[in-house]
Amino acid sequence: MEELADQLTEAKNEETEVVLTVWGWDEVVRGVITEMDSRTTLVHVYRNGETIKVPFLDVMRVSSPE
Repeated sequence: MEELADQLTEAKNEETEVVLTVWGWDEVVRGVITEMDSRTTLVHVYRNGETIKVPFLDVMRVSSPE
């Protein structure tokens, strides 16, 4: 869990595109992390004019786009 948090924080700070594998979601989430809200524990991922809010506890994997 701590390693995932570190990867997400690093990606946010460097404004790099990530691919998130999320538990229970059929598709991966791809984009740039714009916010990590500690109050709601949501990770905000922006791509193509849309922000997707992903529950931090559901993130299973963080990777770079291929």
